Amino acid sequence: MEAAALGAQGLQVSRMGLGCMGMSEFYGQTHESESLETLHRALELGITFFDTADIYGFDEHGMGANERLVGKGLKPHRSSVQIATKFGVLRSATQHLGLSGMPEYVKEACEACLRRLGTDYIDLYYCHRADPKVPIAETVGAMAELVKEGKVRYLGLSEVTPEQLAAAHAVHPISAVQTEYSLWSREPELDILNACRELGVGFVPYSPLGRGFLTGTITSRSELTADDWRMQNPRFTDAAFEQNLRIVHGIQQLAEAKSVTPAQLALAWVLAQGQDIVPIPGTKRVKYLEQNVAALSIKFTPDELARLNELAPVGATFGSRY
Repeated sequence: MEAAALGAQGLQVSRMGLGCMGMSEFYGQTHESESLETLHRALELGITFFDTADIYGFDEHGMGANERLVGKGLKPHRSSVQIATKFGVLRSATQHLGLSGMPEYVKEACEACLRRLGTDYIDLYYCHRADPKVPIAETVGAMAELVKEGKVRYLGLSEVTPEQLAAAHAVHPISAVQTEYSLWSREPELDILNACRELGVGFVPYSPLGRGFLTGTITSRSELTADDWRMQNPRFTDAAFEQNLRIVHGIQQLAEAKSVTPAQLALAWVLAQGQDIVPIPGTKRVKYLEQNVAALSIKFTPDELARLNELAPVGATFGSRY
């Protein structure tokens, strides 16, 4: 597994990470044993970069089920992996409660993350969403204190504007920005991706497979369970399905010509956008994990890249992301 640098502060991660959210919530039924097996297989395949958040999943202990799972699975390997987690979104088991970037909350949230992960430091600590009521400089100032205390090693931001990134980076170097980026979510190319590159900030795409849609394995809403978060997503409505399947059909045709899966093709496209880009495709199954890692070996001709860019230009996807 090739290594990649996120930012200019020294954070080194595997060229591909693993998004762990779906192991605990959002995409149908979960099984801890299966998820732990997937975490361990990821380590065998050379993945060292694991992504979670405090709001991913609830269990008998309350919020943070995914952090507890990740901490449990990676504990024997803690010194050789990089764990990224996030704070800032407030929720209960059933509803969104708002955002908080208050300095005192930043520190409270970090202590809770450390307890759930069972570790004494977080490799990459993200502000999950910027709180509009709090200047981002104040939030990042509190995050910077955590770095000084040795509880956090590197700082990140998720879903921010170029202006917010610049304001944050002026307070403390930001190592990574995380946002959705794929063949059906190319909006980062309009602003934040260039802003990251100007400042030397790494870029971490989540949902690089379009929340599973670009794999070609989902052809109708009827295939999703009632508790699947995608049932409420605008891009998964009946009308959106028909519009967006044309992108998938194009991906399928090119994937067949290259003897790879549509998922591998879509993931390889993200990887081809730059060495400063480290995608974190999420899965809870070993089979899909292994297929995703195999995408690292796929190369494109200029003509193939041109065809993919023409197939799914910025704004081509029907429906908003949230």
